[in-house]
Amino acid sequence: MSLFPSIRRTLVSVVVTLVALAGVATAASAHDALSSTPKPTVVLVHGAFADASGWNGVVERLQSEGYPVLAPSNPLRGLELDAAYIRSVVDSVDGPVVLVGHSYGGAVITNAATGAPNVRALVYVAAFAPDLDENLADLLAMNPGSHLSEEALIFRPHPTGVDGYVHPDAFHDVFAQDLSTEQAAVMAATQRPGDAATLSDHSATPAWRTIPSWYVVAASDHLIPPATQRFMAERAGSVTVEVPTSHVAMISDADAVTDVIIGAAMATG
Repeated sequence: MSLFPSIRRTLVSVVVTLVALAGVATAASAHDALSSTPKPTVVLVHGAFADASGWNGVVERLQSEGYPVLAPSNPLRGLELDAAYIRSVVDSVDGPVVLVGHSYGGAVITNAATGAPNVRALVYVAAFAPDLDENLADLLAMNPGSHLSEEALIFRPHPTGVDGYVHPDAFHDVFAQDLSTEQAAVMAATQRPGDAATLSDHSATPAWRTIPSWYVVAASDHLIPPATQRFMAERAGSVTVEVPTSHVAMISDADAVTDVIIGAAMATG
């Protein structure tokens, strides 16, 4: 008879141990599920007079934090076509997307993301964020301060239109005055032109009406006046951060731009 208390104590001990182990397993499972939750893919869209290499510093930083990144080549053939191409890239991504645009790339993401179910956030970096029926020429003229004059451009005909380049002598001042003259000269030589007709293309319904947005204002921008950037950011209801850079904020301050992108990803993930 004296064995029963001992057996009872043993059974109780076993049950307690099993419950404890089950709790540890559940906690570990929850932690594993949380840590294995995939991060959104960041899609980086460049603008005119540039190419995807302008995002290199941001790409390196995002990848070091475990974010999948795509930096596709923007066709620069017209707003509707460019937006359709970037939308095809977004549609190919299995999972959530943070869509980022610089300069003219902002107009592209504004149109590409409308109705895209997997785009969780938009990030504008010294970028155009047009409203319905607006065009880039009107936005550029909204406030004084842009150095992108007709004299600063070179126009070259192509088989279906005319391309616009920033003149090499003006590129440093217009596009990247806070970089070295040597770096700006290389960027000028390798720039990708935009079709000149794009300036008058009218934007469709903007994605920022329904998708949360962030905006990096380049406070020393010589291409899109900072006052215009602030106007577009406020109108879109964007979370706004200002950096004291030229138009190429993603090169001049890759850390700050990366932080904004990660902040958008975390806030909407």
